[in-house]
Amino acid sequence: MSTDAQAFVKEIPNRAESLSDWYTAVCLKAELADYSPVRGSMVIRPYGYALWEGIQRWLDERFKATGHQTAYFPLLVPESLLKKEAEHVEGFAPQVAWVTHGGDEELAERLAIRPTSEAIILPMYAKWIQSYRDLPMLLLQWNSVVRWEKSTRLFLRTAEFLWHEGHTAHATAEEADRECLTILEIYRRLLEEVLAIPVLVGRKSPSERFAGADNTYTVEALMPDSQAIQAGTSHFLGQNFAKAFNVKYLDRDNAEKHVWSTSWAVSTRLIGALVLAHGDDRGLGLPPRIAPYQVVIVPILGKDGERVRAAAQQLAERLRPVARVRLDDRDEYSPGWKYNDWEMRGVPIRLELGPRDIAAGQVILVKRTGGGKTTVALAGIEQAMTRALDDVQAAYLDRAKAFLDSHIVEVKTMDQLEEAIRARRGFVKTGWCEQQSCEDAVRERTGASPRVIPLDDVPSGACVGCGKPATATMYYARAY
Repeated sequence: MSTDAQAFVKEIPNRAESLSDWYTAVCLKAELADYSPVRGSMVIRPYGYALWEGIQRWLDERFKATGHQTAYFPLLVPESLLKKEAEHVEGFAPQVAWVTHGGDEELAERLAIRPTSEAIILPMYAKWIQSYRDLPMLLLQWNSVVRWEKSTRLFLRTAEFLWHEGHTAHATAEEADRECLTILEIYRRLLEEVLAIPVLVGRKSPSERFAGADNTYTVEALMPDSQAIQAGTSHFLGQNFAKAFNVKYLDRDNAEKHVWSTSWAVSTRLIGALVLAHGDDRGLGLPPRIAPYQVVIVPILGKDGERVRAAAQQLAERLRPVARVRLDDRDEYSPGWKYNDWEMRGVPIRLELGPRDIAAGQVILVKRTGGGKTTVALAGIEQAMTRALDDVQAAYLDRAKAFLDSHIVEVKTMDQLEEAIRARRGFVKTGWCEQQSCEDAVRERTGASPRVIPLDDVPSGACVGCGKPATATMYYARAY
């Protein structure tokens, strides 16, 4: 190992020995985020924000293709509106941050800094929706929310975080439920096809539903410490919020009816999941479809520096139509330092170009997923780069899927479930009778939470809690 490499590795704690310390060091050293002076909040640095922009771009294209439009709603929510849906406000009350003064003047009514936006969006829907002709209403916004978390970690749990909020209104329950499943499939594709993180797809148990929802759908991922992370949710709100905020429409039969509504979101928590899922002791690992830079070109300048620099610039221009390229021709850093810096930042492919390579009509290619250095002809480099990027994307997904598959265990008894959770085997699959008392017994005995009931569930066997016939299949895990 080179001196440069040794210095880089030394600055990042060993991942296997302390995943938490490793995670924080990588987020800071790769310049994804930094701690801010505001309690529990972070600053997202440009490299980290580029990851969020990539997620935004991909999702925005799918949302627009499914008929959704982007709007913006206020940050502040009057307390009287937040209290209109009782279950909703009860669920969020411990995390709400309040504005009590405007300048030196005490406000007549407290204003909540939005923990979520149903309470400010539904009153507008009540104004805008009058007839069946106004439905469906398919709006979303990109914004931040505040939830006063007691314990925080960069990206994974912060007092303020970025997300999008989808809020839709429909004429029937069937349409609203179909909307939830449409969004859930978009989220699954984002996680698996873009971030290369395989997920379990399904619905939450009643105790884990969004506050005020009739049903919550979820995509759940598994991290290297065998803890689950809720990667995205889609909520069927029924008519609960419509009745609370009096959102009605005149139907074709000339009868006045309440709408059926949904809400859904993914957040910057996905960046934390990305770091955990694909990183190693060298730092980040970024799948090409989300990486801010897919290819970095490092010229070996030496004595023939200007000729090599010109050739590297020409190579970068050739590749820009097929990849996001960064040419690192900084004079103040050695090639070895650059190699390790870009490895730590997770760039999928590194190209090394020196005088001998130019003479031979070739370039040296190194994949972040391993395999050593390979020689690639400059003739046809565009096609070779496309294939290499596809290979790296597939390698990340295959590796993550193998981990997930090997960390799902099925158990029949409470003792087996407890042992599997204690041994950190990942998702533990078992039968459930759908009684809250049995779910509570699992929580108390194991410290695990119910993560997901699969959409295609065909229950079998007995409930792990009471021994009665199972009416659902539940995956339990410890979770972030």
